[in-house]
Amino acid sequence: MDFDEVLKEVGAFGLYQKIIICSVLLPAALPCAFHAYSQLFIAATPKHWCRIPELEPWTQDYLQLVKNLSIPRDKHGAYAECSMFVRNYSEIVRYLEYRTPYELQREQSSRLLKVDQESIVACQHGWHYDRSMYPSTVVQEWNLVCSSSYYVTLALVLFGLGGLIGNYVFGYLVDLWGRRPSFYAYLLLEIVACAASAFAWNYYSWLGLRFVVGLTVPAILASPYVLAIELVGPDRRVFCTIVSNIAYSLGLVLLSGVVYLVRDWRYLTLAVSLPLLMLFSCFFVLPESPRWLIAVGQTKRAVRILKVMARVNGVHVSRDFVERMQQRLVRTQPAETTHYGILDLFRGTNMRRKTLIVTLIWFANTSVYVGLSYYAPALGGDEIWNFFLAGAVELPTYLLLWPGLSYFGRRWILFISMLVGGVACVATVLYQQQAEVMLLLYCIGKMGISSAFVVLPLLASELYPTVVRGLGMSFSSVVAMTGPIFIPIINHMGQQMLVLPLIVMGALLIVGGFASLFLPETRGRNLPQTLEEGEAVPLSFLLCCCVESQTPSRSQIHNRALARSRSRMMAEEAATVYHRVGIGAPATCKIVCSICKKEMRTL
Repeated sequence: MDFDEVLKEVGAFGLYQKIIICSVLLPAALPCAFHAYSQLFIAATPKHWCRIPELEPWTQDYLQLVKNLSIPRDKHGAYAECSMFVRNYSEIVRYLEYRTPYELQREQSSRLLKVDQESIVACQHGWHYDRSMYPSTVVQEWNLVCSSSYYVTLALVLFGLGGLIGNYVFGYLVDLWGRRPSFYAYLLLEIVACAASAFAWNYYSWLGLRFVVGLTVPAILASPYVLAIELVGPDRRVFCTIVSNIAYSLGLVLLSGVVYLVRDWRYLTLAVSLPLLMLFSCFFVLPESPRWLIAVGQTKRAVRILKVMARVNGVHVSRDFVERMQQRLVRTQPAETTHYGILDLFRGTNMRRKTLIVTLIWFANTSVYVGLSYYAPALGGDEIWNFFLAGAVELPTYLLLWPGLSYFGRRWILFISMLVGGVACVATVLYQQQAEVMLLLYCIGKMGISSAFVVLPLLASELYPTVVRGLGMSFSSVVAMTGPIFIPIINHMGQQMLVLPLIVMGALLIVGGFASLFLPETRGRNLPQTLEEGEAVPLSFLLCCCVESQTPSRSQIHNRALARSRSRMMAEEAATVYHRVGIGAPATCKIVCSICKKEMRTL
């Protein structure tokens, strides 16, 4: 008997679980969505041009004239953002002082605009910024443009590095402290660090606080999600996965609304932080995971939670419920505990290949999802509207995935999602000058990667054996977290070629999509429990990807394991006997191999 059997007695998906999901799991998506992507607007780079001190009096009323006099244009007619003409602006000012407004308007075609195109230098006196979209950002306050523009990318890189470190540390804390205290500890750290960054006095203090926020963001959603998964029956885990992703997408949509109302970066930082303190009102509602309590030997505490769960779910609790549950749960504890490590994921050939493929796909999905979310403001037009669309287009995919995962399986949906998203991203190279088509292809790519991001964790959890499931998924996700470290650098390279990041991300998605065809289908299959059962599940191949992989049943896996064990025992006994009667080592090897082959034919 396992914990799922006990869970059925108290209600595998009753009122208690619904309250926890609605009051904790759904709101818990907001901190992750808010703090992960608010930096795109806090550190937004508006249009800018070189500041000319002598022409300051004419900047407000005759901005176009000032730009024509001082700023060169590229071949497309756009004003340069980091260069200016070398001219005697004092003499130009004396000339302009004696002109009427009507004459100044006509100066657009005067001899003043005839400038030697070779007399161009970098900005000498700072910049003017277009404040129509954002009255104040980190970039404007500390002039992080032109030769200093890499500081914005550096902030995203360190933010991703913080996520990698924080996710690794969180994996230990969640098992050491439990799901509930680790969630609230990370949440408090995240809110305090983000709110404190609103009062940063220079770029480096802001950068350090954003790094602290990055430590918490990837892990802040893990505790309530894992807790919800552990509180419901196996048939409701897909539901929790879909609901969690829907809540995350709604968080992105809500963030765009907050940014629309609050544009100043300091007020925006506070707006996405302080309201989240309301999540602490659920501190006494959120329970600890009974599964984790049983795993660490706190059986009495687990039984008390199960008793409350039964009462809320309307299940009658008898007087001997506590004693009976304690006895049954104690019997579920293994007599001996075997410790598994990362090397166990690579010992068998099948397990090694599956681990590498899952990790590659996870890396591709994480990199592209974060990359496309970061890329939204670069599409041009209204940045807030683009970000709103990037979050809104995810919602229909989740509603289609819900029945699709049950009817069509995991592998094919993962492959099609990644292939469609990758092709859409790569196709943008053909429509670089058509903003509407670019936005459409971007939205299709975002829908594809969002769909794949839902399917992959479910598929991975059904591929990794129970004894290394948590370890395997943690390993793949931690390796994948290296993607958000490098993806901002690729986006920064796109300043010279707008579609370059989309081409790179699209190619990565296509490669990951075809790699998914090597994985076996897991729909309707028993979950592997031991490493032997996981090793016995074969890979699929591209040449036969249209045929559903014949995953052996648990009884077949068990029989094969017994046969392998029996063959090893017979081989060892034969080797001992032949050695005693004096048969040499080469002859012994041949005889032992023939015994093993004969016995293994029964597989």
